Amino acid sequence: MLRDWKFEIQLDEKSDKAIYLQIADAIIKDIHSGRLKPGDALPGSRNLAQLLKVNRNTVVEALNVLIIEGWLIPKERQGTFIADTLPDFKEVKASNPINVSTKNTINKHYHLQFDDGSPDSKIAPITELARAYRQIFNQKARWQMMGYSNELGDFEFRKSIVQMLNHQRGMQVNEQNIYITRGSQMAMYLTAQYLFTKNDYVIIENPGYKPAWSAFESAGAKLLPANVDKDGLVIDEVIYYLKSGKKIKAIYVTPHRQYPTTVTLSLKRRLELIQLSNEYGFTIIEDDYDNEFHFGYRPVLPLSSFTELKNYVYIGTMSKVVAPALRIGYLASNDDALIEKVGSLRKIIDVQGDSIMEQAVLQLIKDGIIKRHIKKATNHYKAKRDFMAALLNEHMNNKATYTIPEGGLAFWVVPNEQIDWSLVSKKLKDKGIKIIMPDSFSFGKTINGIRLSYGSLSEKELEEGIIALAEAL
Repeated sequence: MLRDWKFEIQLDEKSDKAIYLQIADAIIKDIHSGRLKPGDALPGSRNLAQLLKVNRNTVVEALNVLIIEGWLIPKERQGTFIADTLPDFKEVKASNPINVSTKNTINKHYHLQFDDGSPDSKIAPITELARAYRQIFNQKARWQMMGYSNELGDFEFRKSIVQMLNHQRGMQVNEQNIYITRGSQMAMYLTAQYLFTKNDYVIIENPGYKPAWSAFESAGAKLLPANVDKDGLVIDEVIYYLKSGKKIKAIYVTPHRQYPTTVTLSLKRRLELIQLSNEYGFTIIEDDYDNEFHFGYRPVLPLSSFTELKNYVYIGTMSKVVAPALRIGYLASNDDALIEKVGSLRKIIDVQGDSIMEQAVLQLIKDGIIKRHIKKATNHYKAKRDFMAALLNEHMNNKATYTIPEGGLAFWVVPNEQIDWSLVSKKLKDKGIKIIMPDSFSFGKTINGIRLSYGSLSEKELEEGIIALAEAL
């Protein structure tokens, strides 16, 4: 029987959350509060639409979401009712493999680990992602999704990446310039396989990102390290290599926030590097691994946004935005042959990407959930950064130098004296704390700095780790 139920909700058309999701979440709230009980009947979609002054299709979509999620039960010729058995959030969270604490992944010898910049999986939009998956599998044409799709990635998903790159990062690309991969490392590997043959050379940053180096070497390339200072890659060393007569095919850089030191490549050096690329014909491989989390006015625009640059490969990731377990990377290039070739190479090992996951993430983008999550996560990480800066200032001010980063999820800390890092690592291990050793970033001689991530650690863990590190130095 239909209860006398007054649906109280203020719809916000300017909100990032879609109207149908606002309606669905309001009904869930009333179920939680007890205003709606198991077995209660809801007004018909037409009546609800008139009550809320929205299109009936919007109400139908909201009700479909709740039916998919198990909150409602449709009964033919009777109406829609609150389910007799409602979802238990406690059970969902306990059984969700993505929402597992990062502590479960740490070696049994450690209870605390400073990683190289992992996000906090506890704030990932898992509930919204699960909802998007359920919506996709409830579509009438869901059978069409189970076949093969374009090896470049879902077309609509590529369109959304194109829009983001063009509108937020100043680039000028289209859907044919974009290739979706399973994480940025796959993008790096495919790029290397296209660009390099045996005895080609690639200039790399030192210190730098070793997994990328491995991808280049696997394709036959030889590495030429160029040092990094407070303004980023040292261009004079790049020029030295270019004039050496070696067959230099590419340079790999992380100019927005250099890995691992977090410094930004200065505008002067950016322009010099672009000019050198055009003059000598080498490709700039730009790894923009954490563009989203920025605490200043706005992120520095990519090198690949400069229209003057003739040869580039731009690599990004959404894994840090959604959840580390979901491998979503992409590459963009103005080299049409590269996009075609990486598609052929991808088919050798993986016929296509995960089109269903791409459509689920696309739904989060369309509903404004990704935008809202990035805003929430940025505030979350800024607070953590400020807390860690205060810890460093209190416990390591006289022992090391560091710069407070304008974004990202890590600090670069350089002790004032040369440190025996193997001894420091042993002292920390005795306390159950793990660090990434400096030789993980070094080419040749080990550097004296350390990358400390704060993204996935709690304030309590950060305090324990920084105090222990200060004592060990």
